[in-house]
Order: sequence, then structure tokens, then C-alpha cells
Amino acid sequence: MEQQTKDAILKLIENSRDAIACSIDSDGFPNAKNMFKLKHEGLKTFWFSTNTSAIRTSQWMHNSKSCIYFLDAEDFHGLMLTGHMKVFLDDETKQNFWKEGDEQYYPLGPTDPDYCMLCFTAEKGNYYHGLQKHLFSVEELQEYNPHAL
Repeated sequence: MEQQTKDAILKLIENSRDAIACSIDSDGFPNAKNMFKLKHEGLKTFWFSTNTSAIRTSQWMHNSKSCIYFLDAEDFHGLMLTGHMKVFLDDETKQNFWKEGDEQYYPLGPTDPDYCMLCFTAEKGNYYHGLQKHLFSVEELQEYNPHAL
């Protein structure tokens, strides 16, 4: 994959506040949810927070297969990453991501039992722009150095 395409993919991720995250329900159907992207590490690892009681949290606990999708509707860029979503319930991970204002959603603070962290790890991707799609694998994701920009 060309460096210009990799740069465009990273720019799309960095300019996106949200991602659509999908889980698989017990009947095998996909379920989608808009989520705030808290942190990402290159094109490989993405962190989100959500409610432990959320339907999709339970789905990911039973089936980690997932995808996340980033979209720039104005310039018609789309990026789908497929991989696995892991649910973190431990206080240390939750404390590491806690920020002021989160008490609006989790009134008991970072140890709130209804607060959890999600970590998505990408395995492959599909980037679409300019009537072209670019399929790439985990190896290419690992090779990408976002600091090269």
C-alpha cells in the first residue's frame, strides 16, 4: 500500500471523533453502535468506554468478533477494520482512561461497576476512497509508522 493511502487512512481516523462499532448477537446478526474513540495506537488498537450493562458489551463478552467503521461523508472516505473487541472490567484499566466529566455517565467514578473499557484489535481492513478500495492485512497494519507523517 502506498504511503499516501496510509496517511489518508490515519488522517481519517485522527479526524474522526466517533466510530461505528459492530458486535454479533446470539442469533448471528450484526449489531451496530456509535462510540466515541478515546485513543488509538496506529491502525491496530482502538480504545472505547461504555456501560458494562450495554447490550453490545455482553455480546462482545460472548463473541469478540467485531468491526469498527470510520466515515468522512463529505469527502466519501470510509474505513472498515475487522478484528476482535476485548472487554476490560478491571479497576486499573478503567482508572487509566478516566477523565473529568465521565462521572456524568458513570456517577460512581472509575470503579463504577457499570463502567468498562473496550479494546479493539484490528486484523484486516478495507479503505474506500475515490471509487477505489484498498484491502490490507494485519502485517501491513503493523508495518505502518504513524510517526513518519
